[in-house]
Amino acid sequence: MSKSWTRRDAIRALGLSFGTAALPLSSWAVDENKQRILLPNKKVNLDKAVTAIVCGAGNRGNVYGGYSLQYPDQLDIVGVAEPIAIRNERYATKHNIKAENRFTTWEDVFNRPKFADAIIITTPDNLHYGPCMKALSMGYDVLLEKPISPSEKECRDILALAKKTGRIVAVCHVLRYAPYFVKLKEIMQSGVLGDIVSIQHLEPIEHLHMSHSYVRGNWHNSKQTTPIILAKSCHDLDILRWMLEKPCTHIQAFGNLKWFTQKNAPEGSTARCTDGCKVEGKCPYSALEIYYRKRQRNYVFDLPDEKDKQAAYVLEQLKTTNYGRCVYRMDNDQPDHYTSNILFKDGVTAAFSMEAFTSYEGRRTRVMGSLGDVVGDMSSFVMTDFLTGKKTEWKQDTDGHGGGDWRLVTDWIKAVSEHNPALLTSTIDASIESHVMGFMAEESRKNKKVMEVKL
Repeated sequence: MSKSWTRRDAIRALGLSFGTAALPLSSWAVDENKQRILLPNKKVNLDKAVTAIVCGAGNRGNVYGGYSLQYPDQLDIVGVAEPIAIRNERYATKHNIKAENRFTTWEDVFNRPKFADAIIITTPDNLHYGPCMKALSMGYDVLLEKPISPSEKECRDILALAKKTGRIVAVCHVLRYAPYFVKLKEIMQSGVLGDIVSIQHLEPIEHLHMSHSYVRGNWHNSKQTTPIILAKSCHDLDILRWMLEKPCTHIQAFGNLKWFTQKNAPEGSTARCTDGCKVEGKCPYSALEIYYRKRQRNYVFDLPDEKDKQAAYVLEQLKTTNYGRCVYRMDNDQPDHYTSNILFKDGVTAAFSMEAFTSYEGRRTRVMGSLGDVVGDMSSFVMTDFLTGKKTEWKQDTDGHGGGDWRLVTDWIKAVSEHNPALLTSTIDASIESHVMGFMAEESRKNKKVMEVKL
């Protein structure tokens, strides 16, 4: 959009309005927080459905694979690799997968000749590299859950092989497809805010989500998985870069593990919440309260179908898995607060904070321009025109990822069908920069220095 337009014309063209946009939600599909998934806004007409094999039948594998149940004429899940037997069985039943196309490990998939168009990789972070490299070498296109890999070298290796083979690798930077961020970028690039000077961006993890995923959960130890700046916040580094359309030149980061440590363990606490902890009833991170009494986040336990057995099963899991351990007595090392100062081309600055200790989730964004500013919370934002003082509000229905999950899948399917990566905004070529930013941020945090970002 030309910057010579008046802001009144630009605002009208951008379609900003008061009120709420009622967007359609799936009647059955939900994410890990039990929020119904926002349906795509595009209709895709294909000669035949794209066929795909899912490596990893956990939460994200079910979110992306669930698209095929809503739109079977567009995506057909024909194989699954999953070592946890109950997940494998449930996924195969849900998608009507033939017995010969069910595998225990991702390696087993590639012992067979190529039998699908694409691979969806939703394995643990440290198991992204192997299946992605093998898939590309065998001629599969790929939908790859973020982060690309915990290793910068492996990220670059995947990029190089994707270019060499000419295959598509779409990285699941789903926020690029969320209507909130799409509209926010449109405004920033339209010129109605003048020159963008700076951005403040906050990712509130929410205290229970932090304790669940990054203290007790699969990502509690960065050495065994991925640093939290990549595991949780490569979305945010990516969305800042994408909205600005300017490369990052330097980054500086601060942060540490302040609260979830043994020295903060209350007197009377025990190794597990089930061990007779004397302060369990007063602890906001009580595993008994979260998982057993309130039955929150129980998806991690793969509960039995029989409801009368579920309570006892959860209790047993709390006695035997990390989810029942005291949050102050784990072998966790992920920072619970993390602040990055980022310099982009042309002197644009961004301050990004990832915070564990909040009562809420949902990104908060402030964009400061020479002629106006925007304040938003991922479901709505208000734009203020400095010349007139007029405030314009935009709202919409949303889900846990702002509606980006299935919008990404829609574009990926179309790109695979037409062999055209240009139909995607989050190809590995575009997404790798945010990973390099994350690696440099972590080096800055550990070594207390400003890092230059080089692609």
